[in-house]
Amino acid sequence: MLYALARPLLFALDPETAHLLTLALADAPLRFGLLRARVPQCPVRAFGLEFPNPVGLAAGLDKNAEYVDSLGALGFGFIEVGTVTPRPQPGNPRPRMFRLPAANAVINRLGFNNVGVEAFVANLRRITWRGILGINIGRNFDTPNERAADDYVACLEGVYEHASYVTVNVSSPNTAGLRALQEKEALEELLRRLTATRERLADRHGRKVPLALKVSPDLAQQEIADIAASLRRHRLEALIATNTSLSREGVEGLPRAQESGGLSGAPIRERATRVLAAFAAELKGEVALIGAGGIMRGEDAQEKLAAGASLVQLYTGLIYRGPELVCECVRRIAGADKVAA
Repeated sequence: MLYALARPLLFALDPETAHLLTLALADAPLRFGLLRARVPQCPVRAFGLEFPNPVGLAAGLDKNAEYVDSLGALGFGFIEVGTVTPRPQPGNPRPRMFRLPAANAVINRLGFNNVGVEAFVANLRRITWRGILGINIGRNFDTPNERAADDYVACLEGVYEHASYVTVNVSSPNTAGLRALQEKEALEELLRRLTATRERLADRHGRKVPLALKVSPDLAQQEIADIAASLRRHRLEALIATNTSLSREGVEGLPRAQESGGLSGAPIRERATRVLAAFAAELKGEVALIGAGGIMRGEDAQEKLAAGASLVQLYTGLIYRGPELVCECVRRIAGADKVAA
């Protein structure tokens, strides 16, 4: 209700400004319990972790892990922060985020703007929330792909002790050449380095942190098959399907539709779910799946689970629907589970 009242004002602002303002204004009331979501219990176990419910926050909303304590009050079953890179970087020039309200969509070309892993870890140390925390890692914009693994390894080493799981982001369309890391040989080398590093860190810290891979919704079937084979070969625990899309299907002719960047929101729901279902068919339960992309209502979250996901993540839906979407999705999933039982 409060978000519905505030939305016209927020939508009158530049999207990125509105995003930052919303986080800043909501921080204290949420952090100190003045606002708190009432979300039903809907526990689920996936990739060795116990989630209080299957509805999570996708990476990108809290890039620098500055608002985890307040976001934790919104009822998420898990929160993913980042993407973080080894060195701080400003991202692409502004404006770099655009709403397409007629389509319930957003285009962004933020470009991994973040404070860098050292400051990011300092923020992690201040978190008091004790829920499941995913950390999304990437490479710096000026690191060539031949040395990309060095960046991912540096981030994994930096965040490991603070993470419930770590997501390897090779699918953002806003860092030049990044998606080439999804290609067979590049992905093999990257996962080989990361899993070897993970084994070393597991010995040091006494626990094995699950690894997830976040992929594009624009993959062809052979690419999906190759990625699935790499996931099995390197024994990754999870896959997030999907990131934003370069397609403009569903937004043709709308103002701002031809802005460069990744499209998210309602128009990519079917595309993202098709990729999710294709991975489910390839992996046959060997790797846990997290469904993301176009979840605007509870039925969309339920659709992701029906396509093979164990968990779902929200981002753009929160921009259009507000925090009530979290509870709606959990209630829908919990209700569907009761009917199935």
